[in-house]
Amino acid sequence: MSNFMPRLCMVAACAAGFPTIAAADAGEASRDEVIVTGARQGYTPTDTSAAKIVAPLRDIPQSIAVVPAQVLLDQRALSLQDALKNVPGVSFASGDGQRDQVSIRGFTAIADQFVNGFRDDALYFRDLSNTDRVEVIKGPAAVLYGRGSSGGLINRVLKQPNVNITSATISGGSFDQKRGEWDVGRFDETGGVGFRLTGAYEDDDSFRDQQFVKRFAIAPSLLLGAGRDTTLFVEADYLHDRRLTDFGIPAINGRPVDVPRSTYYGAANARDADVTASEVLSQTVILTHRFSDDLSFRDGFRHYNYSLNRRNTLPSAVNAAAGTVTLQHGGIDRDEDGWSNQAELTQKLRVAGTEHTILYGFEIARQVKGAQTIQSRVLTTTSIFNPVLPVVNNAAFTTLSANSNTSFDTRGLYVQDLVDLSHGFKLLVGARHDWFIQKTHQIIGSPARLSRTDRKWSPRAGLVFQPDDAQSYYVSWSRSFQPSAETFALAANNADLAPEQTTNKEIGAKYTFLGGRLNVQAAGFILRRTGIKGSDPLTPTLLVPIGTQRTRGVELSGQLNLPSGFQAIAGYAYLDTRVTASANPLFADKRATITPKNSANAFLTKSFAGRFGIGGGMNYVGDRFADPANTTVLPHYVTADAVAWVYVGAVRFQINGYNLTNKRYIVSGHGTSPLLNTPGAPRSVLGTARISF
Repeated sequence: MSNFMPRLCMVAACAAGFPTIAAADAGEASRDEVIVTGARQGYTPTDTSAAKIVAPLRDIPQSIAVVPAQVLLDQRALSLQDALKNVPGVSFASGDGQRDQVSIRGFTAIADQFVNGFRDDALYFRDLSNTDRVEVIKGPAAVLYGRGSSGGLINRVLKQPNVNITSATISGGSFDQKRGEWDVGRFDETGGVGFRLTGAYEDDDSFRDQQFVKRFAIAPSLLLGAGRDTTLFVEADYLHDRRLTDFGIPAINGRPVDVPRSTYYGAANARDADVTASEVLSQTVILTHRFSDDLSFRDGFRHYNYSLNRRNTLPSAVNAAAGTVTLQHGGIDRDEDGWSNQAELTQKLRVAGTEHTILYGFEIARQVKGAQTIQSRVLTTTSIFNPVLPVVNNAAFTTLSANSNTSFDTRGLYVQDLVDLSHGFKLLVGARHDWFIQKTHQIIGSPARLSRTDRKWSPRAGLVFQPDDAQSYYVSWSRSFQPSAETFALAANNADLAPEQTTNKEIGAKYTFLGGRLNVQAAGFILRRTGIKGSDPLTPTLLVPIGTQRTRGVELSGQLNLPSGFQAIAGYAYLDTRVTASANPLFADKRATITPKNSANAFLTKSFAGRFGIGGGMNYVGDRFADPANTTVLPHYVTADAVAWVYVGAVRFQINGYNLTNKRYIVSGHGTSPLLNTPGAPRSVLGTARISF
């Protein structure tokens, strides 16, 4: 890593950057904080950069959910999962105990993570200390972002160095949770120069036996030329995370096993033997130049390096009759290095009474991913209800079962036009053409060199009708593609298969009431992914592109921000997921994994004279299936949370209570196996003190 900072200096000197986000940091400011650009919008953001142009949410013919900084603050959200529980249609996977992983509208989004519009698909747990807000773009978005995004994608928008702020935050709570954060920013409006430094240190135990988390994050950023025709933004981000690799609890007779939620199915010495350590370092350089009011250029470069060392013990088989579970041990090491550059020109035109905002873009990117898989070995078979855990010596596990090196090269050309047709009609059309080249060198196992090149179009079109400033109705159609392996190594059984394809048909409405203080969004859609790969029933080792998964759904959401101090965010999703065709009859007519048919969320707060406040909320998640064959059900649940805060001088004291009824539930499943299900946390309390000056 010693060469990263020289690389960053070189990039800053000769490369340009991706578009800066115009909105200011939306976090709750102290009374002395100066917001230089934009306006704090509380729970009701009105703009989005999801279309890679700053535009009102009501102008985009697509369902877009925004979790703003104020919600993250009031809920004391410390993880991406904490933030996304506010978004209807999102469900959680266990991610092998090593990474953020969700499904959106019934489709996995394992590789559909972005940061400031750049792909961020490394397999790790992200930290929110430098995150201003989280946006979830529903449905295929390949027209701007490239491969993937069947059900949608997640984009973290980072805090910008355009504020004057000095704050320090300390939190502590149940299960010996301890976390500190800092956020220092200085901005000279006259000179257009800003600097910001955010970071966090966390050291936690857990309600889960032997579980722990130790992490450190730091992110400096620099802004030059703010408010000028030419603006330069430079940011770096470092994260180190070490934790127990927890695959959860197994299932028996179609339900998660009824044991104390602290029960761990791994090594007796798990804090030494079952540990995941990940490290991520990234740098971003952003240059924006405005030629005129109607023409501007943006170019962005991001580089990242990611490493992972994971060792794990997990349930591999269950004997229901004997009441036993088999435990096996293995691991994986990953090493990735990648970069991407996005050059975009935005042009405004007036033609025959219509107004156009045209985006022209070109993306070039390269990722190199190495993976070494430690051969798994059975350790023991023990009681499923009262497991006796084995002691594991990792030095005895050195044999590799797989070793591969994979490169991903992307070239993408795209164009998008947002047209104001007048009389309340707006049209958003676009298309992208990708050249996606995958090459894998399998070093051991079955040594081979595999490659394939996919050339795919990703179009979209949407029509918006706005009869007045309060109403917006839309219809849209979009398509994306999911190449073989997508984010993993190619294999002999998938290298010759064409990409899967997802299409989305959607109608929706967006309402703005009370002068923008109440926003309501509704969407109905049909998502269909075709060409899904599956095992040939006659030749199980052969994959064939015979499979279709369909989701019919309705989503409702709302955000409220009243002068009286009431703020709220709420949502509901109905997802009718179904595998309508499958190469394997076992999966035909089954529901998508870890996806509830019904889910709902709500969170309401009330502040009093700006000095103190209270609030609370709930989350409902319906029954989900843990595995593609639908053999195991993860039961529905309701959890309730609460918050209270008070300002004493420059200090905000806050206390959050989670799962107040102490509900026992499963928060996530693996998605491919019925044996790996993560229990939700019991009742817990987190106290926070935040000083700002």
